[in-house]
Amino acid sequence: MPAVLAPAVRARPRRAALLCAAVALVASCGWGTGDPGAEGPLPGAPTGVTAAAGSASTVHVMWNAIDGAEGYEVYRGRTKVSDVPGSTRMVDVVRLAPSTTYAFTVLARDADGRRGPRSQEVRARTPAAAAADRSAPTRPSDTRGRPAGGRAVQLSWSAARDDRGVVSYDIHQGDTKIHSVGGGQTAAVVTGLRPGTRYSFTVRARDAAGNVSPPGAAVRVTTPGTDDGRATAPTGLRAGTHRADGAYHIDLSWTPPRTDGVVTEYQIQLDRRPATSLVYGGDAPRGRAEYSFYAGEKAGVTQRVRLRAKLPDGTWGGFSAERTVTT
Repeated sequence: MPAVLAPAVRARPRRAALLCAAVALVASCGWGTGDPGAEGPLPGAPTGVTAAAGSASTVHVMWNAIDGAEGYEVYRGRTKVSDVPGSTRMVDVVRLAPSTTYAFTVLARDADGRRGPRSQEVRARTPAAAAADRSAPTRPSDTRGRPAGGRAVQLSWSAARDDRGVVSYDIHQGDTKIHSVGGGQTAAVVTGLRPGTRYSFTVRARDAAGNVSPPGAAVRVTTPGTDDGRATAPTGLRAGTHRADGAYHIDLSWTPPRTDGVVTEYQIQLDRRPATSLVYGGDAPRGRAEYSFYAGEKAGVTQRVRLRAKLPDGTWGGFSAERTVTT
């Protein structure tokens, strides 16, 4: 059965907002950091925020995940420069000026759009521009990796060479850039991983002009420990069927696994074989999720259904409990 994209996610009900009747009451309206009368606490301030120049015109900003964050806002001074989903913990801020110091902060936003406090301010200085530099650095060599517990990996490599100097190193997990460190560093720790899982990493060097080297040799590391999948599996799966327009459809609902980011993709299996994929292109649910998909025109067909989530670290989580449905 071909893959099916997710239907539009239901819009959450919006709270009615009362306008202040006079200018003297503006200070009490609660504008700026969310509605203080809304249920639940505001998201906390992101911690572990770092900023490092990636080239003469870019800075790489990273932070630790905040539980319950639906998205993050990155600010350069008082100007918002990026709005990213809750599954993301890093961003490259671009179109900056060379030889300039910039200050950055990050704040978290919850599902109701309420903003938490800003993080502590971090600073980074872009290097001088390299005129007419089209020569990329050499690839990093002697790349090595070892587990640092069940949820982290320590990577190291030998410095790349460049005619005008290496400004930063980009770390990729598969095809995705997940981390960046300054050009003076030849080691990094990648966190947010799963025990008992095999990962592949590569490192690329970048110069001030933004030229990027070929990747170094891939490093494959398996984190220690065991992961039976229960901690990363969707829970509370319910399954039923309904008939519409001469065909049967399977109706599912479940609770997404708790992760350090937002789950945006699921694989659904029928009788232990992949049947369809569910991809949220926008606002993926953190609470109860629902999905319905085509199951054919024949009545009386019994199948076993289960699903699993693609986690923010790029690996598949455990399978949910299996349910039996009959059209």
